Amino acid sequence: MTDTVFRALQLMADYHVSHLPVITDDKYIGLVNESELLNVDDDTNLLEKFQSDFTGLSVNANVHVVEAARLVNEYVLSIMPVVDNDANWVGAITATDLLKYIGRMCGIDQPGGLIVLELEKTQFSFSQISKLVETNDAYITQLNTQFDKNLGILYVTLKINKFEISDIVATFQRYEYSVKYYFGEELYENELKNNYDHLMNYLNI
Repeated sequence: MTDTVFRALQLMADYHVSHLPVITDDKYIGLVNESELLNVDDDTNLLEKFQSDFTGLSVNANVHVVEAARLVNEYVLSIMPVVDNDANWVGAITATDLLKYIGRMCGIDQPGGLIVLELEKTQFSFSQISKLVETNDAYITQLNTQFDKNLGILYVTLKINKFEISDIVATFQRYEYSVKYYFGEELYENELKNNYDHLMNYLNI
């Protein structure tokens, strides 16, 4: 509160964030926004002068990280303040770190392929999806769903334990699943490349 606008903007630049928690005597006061401070005519003004513009957003230290990520996404924050039950300052986590953690939760850092299915909500059957994957000597290491209310479409993201997923994609398509996206070491593309390399070697003989 006793820091200047200039000092706050300097800290934001140093830590590459566009929001900054304001704390007094270990009590969380609120979150100040860079865009608002940039409009201040005199950057030697103290932050306490702009307390009415602070955002009171924060999360309790006991909530799940997914709730923090939800609020960061909903309010487009670059940093999320963390407090205890008495609004005492605990710390803060950046949106970038939250994204990394959520990525690890979803198995993004684990080896394997990725498939995104697009289907109606009533079509979703974990047992059938899992069975189709397992018929190709693979298994699902992570499954996440996202429902688009506007389109009425359910997106199912599958993390598969192996990279060669072309057979799995073909199986889903054969059972009339809409494959929105997939990423892996595609077996068919590899075979095509090998055939091309053999042809080039033959022509060079």
